[in-house]
Amino acid sequence: MRYLTVALTKGRLAQKTLDMFEQIGITCEEIRDKNSRKLIFVNEDLKLKFFLAKGPDVPTYVEYGAADIGVTGKDTIMEEGRKLYEVMDLGFGACRMCVCGPESARELLNNNQLIRVATKYPNIAKDYFYNKKHQTVEIIKLNGSIELAPIVGLSEVIVDIVETGSTLRENGLKVLEEICPLSARMIVNQVSMKMEDERIRKLIRDLRGKE
Repeated sequence: MRYLTVALTKGRLAQKTLDMFEQIGITCEEIRDKNSRKLIFVNEDLKLKFFLAKGPDVPTYVEYGAADIGVTGKDTIMEEGRKLYEVMDLGFGACRMCVCGPESARELLNNNQLIRVATKYPNIAKDYFYNKKHQTVEIIKLNGSIELAPIVGLSEVIVDIVETGSTLRENGLKVLEEICPLSARMIVNQVSMKMEDERIRKLIRDLRGKE
């Protein structure tokens, strides 16, 4: 039997996924060892391999078959736009992708004016403004604190993930429009789904059973 390889997003999502897996009898002690220098973690009995990757890289590993299965946020899947199957909403890591800004920017959104939008998610922002709102905008890609952009006048609004909204409020910004809800999703390589259909479906069934 060949190994099934699972790519997990480093950090909270990996911990939550491992908790979920443990509830259905899939364990991997080594991966929880903070001091381990290993890159690949193996469960010999179940023929499973695990590795940790940065969120945006997980869909890439899955599309190219370096991982059969991946777990990452819906935001990453949308932004990366890779060819893969999204098979399950794991239900944790829930938040929203939103257009945010000062109250004064609401009018600019409603009147379809040409505005600048700062974001870490240029593809999601482009799709929302161009295809759903039919509003022409200039999209500015940033990597750091997006909230800064409207405050210093770089952009009128931002497109970002909102969990509680407290950071927005502290900076005099608010959610002006909601793009979509987000959470952790399980993704599967298209070839693996055909080759390992039984094992992958069983994993999904077992995870669904404990919901």
